[in-house]
Amino acid sequence: MLRWLLDPFHSDVVQRALIAGAIVAFLCAIVGTWVVLRGSAFLGDAMSHGVLPGVAVASLLGGNIFVGAMIAALAMAYGVSTVSGASRLSADTSIGLLLVGMLATGVIIVSHSQSYAVDLTGFLFGDVLAVRTSDIAFLTVALLLTTAVAIVGRRAFVAATFDTRKATTLGLRPTLAAAVLTVLVAVAIVASFRVVGTLLVFGLLIAPPAAAAIWANAIPRIMAVAAVIGVAAVGLGLVVSWYAGTAGGATIAATAVGIFFISFGAAALRRHVAKAGALLMAAVFVAGCGGGGEETAATTAPAVDDHEAPPAGAQESAEPVTRLVLVNPATGDTSVFDVLDEAETTVGRFGSVEKLSGDGRFGYLHGHDELTIVDAGSWTFDHGDHNHYYVTDPALAGTVGVAAATVTADQKVAVVRTGEGGVRLLNRDRLAEHETDPATADLGARRDAAQAAPRRDGVLIVTETGKLELVDDAGGVRPLPGNCPRATAPIVLSRSVIFGCANGALRVAVSGQEPTVTPVPFPAGGPAVALGPLQNRARHDVLAALAGDDIWVLDSGRRTWSTVPARGAVAVSTGDDGEVLVLTRDGVLHAVDTTSGAETSSVRVFSDGLPAEGPPPVIEVDSERAYVNNAAANQIYEIDYGDRMRIARILETDVEPGLMVKAGR
Repeated sequence: MLRWLLDPFHSDVVQRALIAGAIVAFLCAIVGTWVVLRGSAFLGDAMSHGVLPGVAVASLLGGNIFVGAMIAALAMAYGVSTVSGASRLSADTSIGLLLVGMLATGVIIVSHSQSYAVDLTGFLFGDVLAVRTSDIAFLTVALLLTTAVAIVGRRAFVAATFDTRKATTLGLRPTLAAAVLTVLVAVAIVASFRVVGTLLVFGLLIAPPAAAAIWANAIPRIMAVAAVIGVAAVGLGLVVSWYAGTAGGATIAATAVGIFFISFGAAALRRHVAKAGALLMAAVFVAGCGGGGEETAATTAPAVDDHEAPPAGAQESAEPVTRLVLVNPATGDTSVFDVLDEAETTVGRFGSVEKLSGDGRFGYLHGHDELTIVDAGSWTFDHGDHNHYYVTDPALAGTVGVAAATVTADQKVAVVRTGEGGVRLLNRDRLAEHETDPATADLGARRDAAQAAPRRDGVLIVTETGKLELVDDAGGVRPLPGNCPRATAPIVLSRSVIFGCANGALRVAVSGQEPTVTPVPFPAGGPAVALGPLQNRARHDVLAALAGDDIWVLDSGRRTWSTVPARGAVAVSTGDDGEVLVLTRDGVLHAVDTTSGAETSSVRVFSDGLPAEGPPPVIEVDSERAYVNNAAANQIYEIDYGDRMRIARILETDVEPGLMVKAGR
């Protein structure tokens, strides 16, 4: 058996083919891993076809075919980018059109040569057994250059592949990284097509990395396993080609694809075996537990469809898309700023705005006698164990003729507390359709609501006297335990609602059948002055509020309070675990450890301190970045609070951002 495998490699021709094929396998493993992870296989296929006219022209003119192939591949990539960017056509449509056009052009050019049949076959399917020593040298140089670029640009490639927003804010230039990856694809195709041809290079570029990705989950491991699979495909393909008399390049590509399907089948079999083993163990366990003769009943939760279609008019995003609703309070000029694209969309002018609040998608502009609702067009839908991210165009959702004091919302309803203590409900599904009046309803004739928040079976209300009540969908009122005098605007989390109170906080569970109320009293003494509104990082259960020259930090999960001194603070929010972000009047943004009270880092964002007039700046925080608005300079400062408060970007705005809320997370 061993002799049968080794006999073909006694030939110098096959030895050179093996060496060249192995180099190609390593080259395609590096580049193909990025192609697979980025989901750009169709572009790679198109580029492998698109080199044909360049090769044909170079061959007819007596030039270097590798130079011609590279020019054609880069022209193909540029054409896809230009056509899709300058029209409404998707990238796939642009790729399909250019693929056919380039391939047809190449065949037409080749057909004019006298050696049409031989040349075209060589271009399309390669001739691995005709590899020369100079070809091996060329492949080696291409592999070394590609490896060097992959090592140097690895950080940028990873960020551009998995989180373009983070790549942008880290200054890694994802557009340039994507262009470099496209050039690497072109290099791999040009270097490899002589071995396996323009039509079959795609097999080595995609099949080994795809097979490796089934078993490995780290990029270096995927590349290593893909290289091993690629070399194995080359060796086996040459052996089969030697004995079967088949085309070497085609056999190598077919072997690579065959290894992928074997790998895919093995992985599927492993999953089924594991599942069958788990079911068998469960059955044995149930049978053992039921051996006492008593009948037991089991219930199975219904399956949840994790692949529902996006809402009408929206697209699903692979990652959260952060947008900022910006308002000039004097004029009501309003825009939505996409922090990833740095694109600002003007929504309109709505007159004087006293306050701006948000719920993760909608911005609520509090006018003197009207509530204007702006759809930021970006939001996260929480399914409990996972999230879906959606985007659509920013727009005006509508207006409600009410003087709103506060607005709080969950995924289904927005609760508007009026200035007179009344409560009005807005159906957020109807808001998404930009309808307000038909979806608006008064909650009885209440005039004593100090604060209000949604719960899945009704509305939680804290009265002016500090009593906590649950008003159900039918209007029935149910008193709840707990006392919350001078309640502040609530924070709605995925499993609870938090009210700040003069005596501490109330945590009301929203996920269970019964509304469990947990008081979290202040430690002895409490704040010397009234507690300000609670602030928190998106979907985070640690909250902070200003009280004079102190910051009070509530860990709602642990039911504890702590204090941090912050003289001159005007805005606060929570950052990394165990830290709060504090903006002081001198224009410095501080990160402060909540345990020790020590400053861990800081950055000056306002060179001359905060302006004496106008609304104070705010700190809007998501999982990685904080945003601070500077109305006077028409700027937003994006702060990487996980990197010692580094100013990642300064975002220039058209609308004077006196008021700002975040959407998307």
